[in-house]
Amino acid sequence: MEIAVLGWGVVGGGVIKLIDEAKTPLLKQLHVKRVLIHRPEKAVDDRCTTDINEILNDPEISIVCECIGGLEPAHEYAKKALEKGKHVVTANKKMLATFASELFDLARQKDLTIGYEACVGGGIPWIANLERIKRLEPVEAFQGILNGTSNYILSQMEQKGVGFAECLKKAQELGYAESDPSDDIDGHDVCYKVVLSALTAFDQAVDPKEVPTFGIRHLTKEDFAFAKGQGRTIKLIGQGRKTAGGVNLQVLPVMVKADSLLGSVSLNFNAGKTWSKSLGPAAFVGQGAGSLPTAHAAVQDLLDILEANSPVAAFEPAENQAGDKQTFYVRSQIISFFASVTQEKVSDDAIVTKPLTIDEIGQLLKAAKDEELFLAGIEND
Repeated sequence: MEIAVLGWGVVGGGVIKLIDEAKTPLLKQLHVKRVLIHRPEKAVDDRCTTDINEILNDPEISIVCECIGGLEPAHEYAKKALEKGKHVVTANKKMLATFASELFDLARQKDLTIGYEACVGGGIPWIANLERIKRLEPVEAFQGILNGTSNYILSQMEQKGVGFAECLKKAQELGYAESDPSDDIDGHDVCYKVVLSALTAFDQAVDPKEVPTFGIRHLTKEDFAFAKGQGRTIKLIGQGRKTAGGVNLQVLPVMVKADSLLGSVSLNFNAGKTWSKSLGPAAFVGQGAGSLPTAHAAVQDLLDILEANSPVAAFEPAENQAGDKQTFYVRSQIISFFASVTQEKVSDDAIVTKPLTIDEIGQLLKAAKDEELFLAGIEND
């Protein structure tokens, strides 16, 4: 089967390497015919082209593997590939979460597949396992550490007792963080992954803008000291739960038990947990980023399409519902603003709140207008 890869970067290069160096009879049935690059001088071999139309108009190419990143032109190219009758595999969680309804509707009309295993969890077969559980029974809930950059920073802060800025700089030097790390440290990357996980687990498509999302940008050693005193550590957690009225999705730092599964996941590893009635809790841990782990997930999607083993996704648009009440840790320069919801004073600038929904605490944070504020959930014992 002939495929085209859009982009010869970290992930695209990994996909090409795995296919070119195929080790199994099944993988040897895939062949990279074309690779889209941005500039002609970047051409590695004669498969490279700067003209997307050479790919879109080639009837021999059955699958387009999109590894460009960003919203555009990735969205435009994926849409045009579907319109031309080609399956799409993507590692671009931001693009797919943003345009999920449009692209999946088009895929259903054309009886085509969109493979997105590589969008969530790097090399962990997260999407595939959600699908497998859902074949037998409903997935009730999921949660996970879904961003390797933030988890590396949090692990280093905890283990070495150094500040956020120093850990972020080290992550950038190691290639774990982009020069602009906003999507990673502000929680947006996890938000896109939670939306795609909910689409898979619950057959519900939620607009990423509706998901309450809080990051780790303003985390300090003081916050870690409080968590450690409670036998906890801090992880950036994405979670989703089926509710009576639909789904509840949220992204925020959470103080979890240090000896729990998620509490013990360190460095750039990812972990996901699911709950369902007969299986109970199930967990998946592995490399959450990197060229070959992510490419491995994308190639698995390519092989599923080759074997005609990819269902056409079916889901309904959904609004994000209010979640259960929980307690929160809040540190703010104007902590007196939160007096009405204070359950316990931690220090002169930090409190633990009474039980609130994430929407209620979110409204208070907006009203406080403290740009240095840090928020974390406190997981129930």
